[in-house]
Amino acid sequence: MELNLAQAIRQGLEEEMERNDRVIIIGEDVAAAGGIMGVTKGLLDKFGSKRVIDSPISEIALAGFGVGAAMMGLRPVVEIMYMDFTPLALEQVMNQGAQIKFVSAGKLFAPFVIRTQYSLGRHNGPQHSQFFPSTFANIVGINVALPSRPKVAKGLIKQALRDERPTVFIEPSYHYFDYTEEVPDDDYVTPFGKGEVIREGKDLTIVVLSRLVPEALSAAEDLEKKGISAEVIDPVTARPLDVKTIAASVQKTGRLLIASDEHENSSVASEIAADVYELCYGSLKKPVLRLHPPEVHVPTSPALESQYMIDEDKLLRAAESLIR
Repeated sequence: MELNLAQAIRQGLEEEMERNDRVIIIGEDVAAAGGIMGVTKGLLDKFGSKRVIDSPISEIALAGFGVGAAMMGLRPVVEIMYMDFTPLALEQVMNQGAQIKFVSAGKLFAPFVIRTQYSLGRHNGPQHSQFFPSTFANIVGINVALPSRPKVAKGLIKQALRDERPTVFIEPSYHYFDYTEEVPDDDYVTPFGKGEVIREGKDLTIVVLSRLVPEALSAAEDLEKKGISAEVIDPVTARPLDVKTIAASVQKTGRLLIASDEHENSSVASEIAADVYELCYGSLKKPVLRLHPPEVHVPTSPALESQYMIDEDKLLRAAESLIR
């Protein structure tokens, strides 16, 4: 079935709610409105108000509900409308959900999911567009999933709802509706900690996070026309991070470009670069190159936001600089 990103995530949620009656969804406007982007549309009618629940505006209360409900045996999906507001829930994620198995000597678990999205590219301004997965990737005891394409996204949300750890599930709303791909109807999961080589190449490796995966594939096609063979890798999760797949590629190509919508300092891209230097130093023909937005806040102006964002052309020029 051809689905866009939003439809694929909704189908994954629906299938898991059918499979397991302990799965519930709670968040601001997730029920009657179907979510601000329509991802949960129709689930209230199908599963009822005891399993699809509209909540007040309190991110820390939502996360606390997720931790408590999960400890009592439910599988909550907590939607926090924008990633920018997830720091308000950080105490419950970091000090409670992530640690409950450890502090209870393995007697308690909190397998809940925080679904959120970042709206870079939708002209929503600096407080509704930020992407900072490394904040969560530094927390022991949780998963950080970065769905980028419909097929992967459906499998990731299903995996998140079967995993025993809390999962922060960060979606790029920029790509919710702009393209479709074939998504299997059968039951499958996308494993955590297993990156995907989505295009093979021999001249350089391009590792891209979240929103930038489709842009990198387009850039790789343009590079091919110029005689440059680029291998494109989607890490899929920031925690656990599949360093082995990236290292194997770099040992083959000798060049690495990492692109991400996060700011450069202490980023997931920084972690990937450090790991590659440790594992592949002797194989590198050029220093690792990281491509990030400038060190400013996200502009609201569409023209300025476009200048701020990484796009196919910026990826292309960065890749070419590694070949010269």
